[in-house]
Amino acid sequence: MKMKFTYKDILEYLYATVSLILVFCLLSFIEVIKNFDKLSFAYRILNDFFTGMLIGLLFFPLYLVLKYIKNSVGIIVIKILFSIIALIQLGLIGYSLTTHINLGADLLGYSLSDIYTTVTASISISFLLFLPLIILPVIYLGMNWLLHFFGHKINSKILLVAVFFFGSLNLVLAGSGKPATQNKLNFLLSDIIRAENDKSLATQDNPTFRKEYPLEQSSENTKDVLAPFFNISKEKPNVVFIIVEGLGSDFTDDGEYKGFTPYLDSLTSKSLYWENFVSTSGRTFGALPSLLGSLPFGENGFMELNPLPKHNSLISILKSNGYTTNYFCGDESSFDRKSNFLEYNGTDKIIDINKFGPGYVKTKENAGGFSWGYPDAEIYRKALTELKGSKQPRLDIIMTLTNHEPFDFPSKKVYLEKVEHILKNKSYFEKNKLNEYKDIFACLLYTDNSIQNFMEAYSKRPDYVNTIFIITGDHRLIPVPQKDNLSRFHVPFYIYSPMLKKTAKFKSISSHSDVTPSLVSFLTNNHKFNVLEKTTWLSKGLDTVRQFRNIHNIPLMRYKGSINDYIYKDYFYSDGTLFKIDENFNLSETDNNMTETVSSSFTDFKKLNAYLTTKNKITNAVSGYKKPTYTFTAEEFSTIKKLTKGLDHDRIFFLARDLAFKKEREKARLLCNYVLNDLPNYGDVRTLKGRILAWDGDYKNAEKELLEVINRTPFFGDSYLALIDVYWWSNQNKKAVAIGKQALSNQINDAELGYKLAQAYNRMQNYKDSNKIMDSLLVLYPKNKEYSNFKNSLKK
Repeated sequence: MKMKFTYKDILEYLYATVSLILVFCLLSFIEVIKNFDKLSFAYRILNDFFTGMLIGLLFFPLYLVLKYIKNSVGIIVIKILFSIIALIQLGLIGYSLTTHINLGADLLGYSLSDIYTTVTASISISFLLFLPLIILPVIYLGMNWLLHFFGHKINSKILLVAVFFFGSLNLVLAGSGKPATQNKLNFLLSDIIRAENDKSLATQDNPTFRKEYPLEQSSENTKDVLAPFFNISKEKPNVVFIIVEGLGSDFTDDGEYKGFTPYLDSLTSKSLYWENFVSTSGRTFGALPSLLGSLPFGENGFMELNPLPKHNSLISILKSNGYTTNYFCGDESSFDRKSNFLEYNGTDKIIDINKFGPGYVKTKENAGGFSWGYPDAEIYRKALTELKGSKQPRLDIIMTLTNHEPFDFPSKKVYLEKVEHILKNKSYFEKNKLNEYKDIFACLLYTDNSIQNFMEAYSKRPDYVNTIFIITGDHRLIPVPQKDNLSRFHVPFYIYSPMLKKTAKFKSISSHSDVTPSLVSFLTNNHKFNVLEKTTWLSKGLDTVRQFRNIHNIPLMRYKGSINDYIYKDYFYSDGTLFKIDENFNLSETDNNMTETVSSSFTDFKKLNAYLTTKNKITNAVSGYKKPTYTFTAEEFSTIKKLTKGLDHDRIFFLARDLAFKKEREKARLLCNYVLNDLPNYGDVRTLKGRILAWDGDYKNAEKELLEVINRTPFFGDSYLALIDVYWWSNQNKKAVAIGKQALSNQINDAELGYKLAQAYNRMQNYKDSNKIMDSLLVLYPKNKEYSNFKNSLKK
């Protein structure tokens, strides 16, 4: 059938495109009003026109094809597509209003489960949340109808010229290229393209270096800059890291939002304090590898590399020198693959959300039933409990949680009242600026008070006098507006210790990557340590010069998949623009002959980063290297790829369970191993693997796996039930009773567990205890026939 395209057809497509542009403009207007940023409105509108014009050109061939197939289908599909695009723009603006940054290539750096966890923790699910999703398509269709209704009064040629004129105008106006004014959808797609280009650039021509391991150098090259500040004791000192979620320098000392961290502010004059200090990443994923290993980023953050390249860290080095190593957090340690990094380096004890147990109070769940875990005060309390009676020397790493969306914690009302009291003493302008963020400032007060209580409790321990405390932020918290891109990384850094013989305040720039090199140098030079022949640190170590300067080149990964920022001498290179850094860590845009030098240095780092992590060329000499738990053949990996296509970890678990029930146990076990390489604490998966091994008669390895579940997640009831089954099937009734008792001692009050324990007692002919348990169960479940029948069969 031959189809003739008329002027009317072109007009309906033009109206559909213009309606989308108008929706973009409406959303930009709402964003500007919300941000009180009227000066950028014109640039935003130009970017909206440009993006709408590109979308219109992109989808026009599809419209023609659909119209050729069936006349009415073309415009219907286009309207649906454009409505979906408008909704995506709405979601991206919502993200930007919450985080004060545009969503870009970082979207690719997180798994679906990580995205779900973060989003559900930050918002409350309600009808009002979904209302805009209904209203916006109606507005789009309404605008389309209005254009058709008044179409006879509009000169279509002038309308088309206007779209192309305003759409193209942003290409010649410099201010329209700034990320803050860009159309959110345009920014997302262009940032993903940029990230892919960066990846290609970093690996092109297969870069080689003068040395096979470019970071290798003599350990003597890292100067011991800390010893002059310490009274050196004979005993190796404890080292305690406190990594505070969201603690940016804007909130401490003399920062823009000062006044809500009084205890930390008091440490400034009692510590070694770096005021111009930066985290190397804009989110938590980068804190551990940089702080504890001075390691490169890889593509999406070092911990996302699988398998992890061979490397040394403060954990492995201290462990090889007689230290006990502990990690404490209140959330799931497998989030961001932290547990994989910690286990690789041989961390002795990992305490996370799975190991708190009764007596500790979680952060309140949101409407969807999700809680990040335990608030800061509970994390410190758990750490102090676990450290009772522990031997020296120790490396203790504590990562806090509360200073993060949804900014909820116990006794919040009390801290909100404290915020009100502080705000009373602020000027009208400051009060007006801070009022919107009362929840966050209350959270900062709580976080600060929790640190103070921990330090005061620790000071009563006998090992306090021989302990070095390192306190810093993992990155600056996101929801409170930041003055510039550098502010995102600006965090305080304190080294506090009763061993200090003098304190100091430094204006020189250093970063998270400088911490481990300086600590290892200090400990090695002043205590009985195995001397490292070579080091492979990414950075040089802390700079203890008091005046402002920078001797480091500091790459910064703003979010997973995006190395967009770079500090070179007193310059900051961000999103292709060069800024000058002054001694107060403020930026001023500059356009001198340094741009090419800084850009070239930045590109060199990206190539080095790719080489080190893709070729496994960080080091070949490791202390405490631990291979990945499970390795797969090419055939096995091919099977995994086919079975898991498009599935997240939870759905892989369900698939493995179904395969196990269908007696395809080898495939089921393969999938379990695949998930456990990423999420070693996934209790359901490891328990399933233990059961599969038991069904195959491999009771020894089944027991090993199930005991590992109990070790990792001691309050997960299913693992105890599975282990009792394994002990029954292998005629180890005494062990079945023992593990049942252990479960009850952990306050796992599960009826099925009680029933199985009663059966185990019965097998051992301990009818007294069996009857006792069944009497208790029948009080709770009097109508359960299975329980009644078993009770009646018992000997008295």
